Amino acid sequence: MGLQQETCDVNFPQPDNTSTSQVQESKDNMARYVVENTGEKPYMCGECGYRTARKSHLSQHMRIHTGQKPYKCDQCDYSASRKWSLEQHVARHTGDKPYMCGECGYRAAQKSDLSNHMRIHTGEKPYMCGECGYRTANKSHLCRHMRTHTGERPYKCDQCDYSAAHKHHLDHHRTRHTDDKPYMCGECGYRAAQKSDLSKHMRIHTGEKPYMCGECGYRTAKKSHLSRHTKTHTGEKPSDQCHYSAARKDDLKKHVANHTGDKPFMCVECGCRTYTRSILSVHMRKHSGERPFKCDQCDYSAARKYYLDQHLMKHTGEKPFMCDECGYRTARKPDLSRHMRSHSGERPYKCDQCNYSAAQKSDLDIHLATHTGEKPYICAECGYRTARKSNLYKHMRTHSGEKPSKCDQCDYSAAHKRTLDRHLMTHTGDKP
Repeated sequence: MGLQQETCDVNFPQPDNTSTSQVQESKDNMARYVVENTGEKPYMCGECGYRTARKSHLSQHMRIHTGQKPYKCDQCDYSASRKWSLEQHVARHTGDKPYMCGECGYRAAQKSDLSNHMRIHTGEKPYMCGECGYRTANKSHLCRHMRTHTGERPYKCDQCDYSAAHKHHLDHHRTRHTDDKPYMCGECGYRAAQKSDLSKHMRIHTGEKPYMCGECGYRTAKKSHLSRHTKTHTGEKPSDQCHYSAARKDDLKKHVANHTGDKPFMCVECGCRTYTRSILSVHMRKHSGERPFKCDQCDYSAARKYYLDQHLMKHTGEKPFMCDECGYRTARKPDLSRHMRSHSGERPYKCDQCNYSAAQKSDLDIHLATHTGEKPYICAECGYRTARKSNLYKHMRTHSGEKPSKCDQCDYSAAHKRTLDRHLMTHTGDKP
């Protein structure tokens, strides 16, 4: 029997002139296709476990650990780990902002910055947290938000044990060690530790108000003010038990204790209970008489640093807290917070018996007295009762003889300002 030849019908690709680089590119494209369609992230950082679908992204990420910054500015000493960071920096030298918003005239050096800005007008928030449903317009904001769930605090202070979830929190913290405020306003001499703080401050002089409410057209210089204002439209309640809202999480925790009644710290002298150890420590000074905070210009001393700070401003006349909307200045931060509600329209204090709401808690307390008839302020001298603390102060002058309202044209003085106003008409000839 002779040999028989069998024929294979599989066609193998024949060698051609395809270069090695073209073959590699084809493999890369195939690998990228597989990753994009499977969600696989095969590249992992050995330092922190970060995973990514692209090798180039891992290379960029590793610079966080190595500190490598290969992209150098040719006009100063700045260097960056990413090319786009350098491009953004160079725009500061040139001042070039070719991308402009057609809605409000905002200009940006980067097209991506303009795209992010446009979401202020459209309200688009494409990035969502899978844990709690939080939505945001910027991917970087979502990355930062996720740290509230993971507890990650990657930014470490090199002078103490402090760590932070956000870089700007660390930057603020570091100023406590150095007290350095290198950024100065050329208009009024205001100094800031952060360039971003100076940029916000400059809007007082320029009048710029880049943040606009899509509901009513309200404009403001600060994003946080717009956030507060929008709650007047949405009716959002940061506290799930009442209408209270706070700028700081710690303040909200203290407020929630009012609902729960949880006050684990107790004074052994009088039984007073508090919700924080620090408040109990301050309370104990009432019993010990300790007043550790001393004024270096007079004999005044205080149990709390806050009271001393307020007192010192009487000597200096300093009013460091300023409204970015109208230039109003005050010596106390709480006063500025209350003032800002005149711009935002926020009225967080709600009456639970009618539709009344107020911008200040003291106004709500006065209003509630109209429902209850309660007059909690009582004169120890004669038993006079009133719903307002300020009225009690005025009444006490009838016993003390104090007359703080002085006429600047004669020796007359009065216990109440309205009485002085009537007296002044005798000088001007006006008729009441």
